[in-house]
Amino acid sequence: MLSFLAKLAVERNCGRFEWWCLDWNEPSIAFYKQLGAIPMDEWTTYRVCDQALIDMAGEFDKE
Repeated sequence: MLSFLAKLAVERNCGRFEWWCLDWNEPSIAFYKQLGAIPMDEWTTYRVCDQALIDMAGEFDKE
């Protein structure tokens, strides 16, 4: 699957291919590094869900 997605990214002239992995998942981390993937430690993932998501969506209608 990763090879297919990488091929798709190349065909569409994407400059990169990114995904997420839990920091405790050492087997996956080792596998991804073996593929040449570089961990992006300086990034933080944010999530909006539940009422906060509804509230954020409501802001669109106000503009």
